[in-house]
Amino acid sequence: MRGPVAVPGSRILGVGAHRPARVVSNAEVAAAIDSSDEWIRRRSGIATRRFAAPDESVVEMATAASLKALAQAGVAPDAVDTVLLASMSQLEQSPPAAPRVAHRIGARAAGALDVGAACAGFVHALATADSLIRSGNSRHVVVVGSERMSDIVDPTDRGTAFLFGDGAGAVVVGPSAEPGMGPVVWGSAGDRHEAIAHSRPWPAPGAPVATAPTLRMDGPTVFRWAVATVPAAARAALGAAGVAAADLAAFVPHQANLRIVEAAATALRLPPHVVVARDIVRTANTSAASIPLAMEELLARGAVPRRGLALLVGFGAGLGHAAQVVALP
Repeated sequence: MRGPVAVPGSRILGVGAHRPARVVSNAEVAAAIDSSDEWIRRRSGIATRRFAAPDESVVEMATAASLKALAQAGVAPDAVDTVLLASMSQLEQSPPAAPRVAHRIGARAAGALDVGAACAGFVHALATADSLIRSGNSRHVVVVGSERMSDIVDPTDRGTAFLFGDGAGAVVVGPSAEPGMGPVVWGSAGDRHEAIAHSRPWPAPGAPVATAPTLRMDGPTVFRWAVATVPAAARAALGAAGVAAADLAAFVPHQANLRIVEAAATALRLPPHVVVARDIVRTANTSAASIPLAMEELLARGAVPRRGLALLVGFGAGLGHAAQVVALP
């Protein structure tokens, strides 16, 4: 029996994003939670977020972002053999969404699966893509994070309503003569899983249909966990990749809260030339979509050099985290 033919490495070939057209101000969100623009900015750093239109589903946004990533990468859809979709807001558990994305982008023979690691899902999926390609089991992989967080957040919940937005970001990963991705460093703290969770379980079979559960979060617990976990995971990922902070062009953590982003950047003592992604200010927390959206924003405005190294750190519900150094396309 023959095994797959391994290749030396993989790298990101292209990035794409889809941001809904509707921009939602803090003033609009604050009205339902007895808050203010000043309070929201102070608590989170967020100024605006995007909310999807009725026809902008998780699948539609993922498709739009993936097609842009394919175009930038110069990879034909029929050359894609795997599609990985990270999302925590796709309301259908079955069928999975990834096969529909694969079909809509024209990768109709591709294997496709959903990745359920919440806000850390994109980096989990990216690490999986790297392993698939290096092992020879895939040639080109589309990795996409797509979220309609506005569907699962209670607009009257003061703890979450102002934090989240909608959107999708995607990358195309392909083979490389040398590694364009460092080893993934990941882990979880399942004993604290209730810190970010839905307000109630889905109804049991045969039970009366209840009000749909919405996302709830123990903010102080999550903040303390994140400010300790993100720098530690980031340092471990740098060590695993054999690079120093000075070798980086960008630090792109999950855009959960600007205070967490700034605390992590300070703890890592990043040199002045390292660009820190702060897409949360305009896009808010888009869960699994936040890292590719932030990466695309930095590249689109020329803030980071092509092929520069970026340190990615995803973290969130579970509580799970994943960190990896990658070369930008």
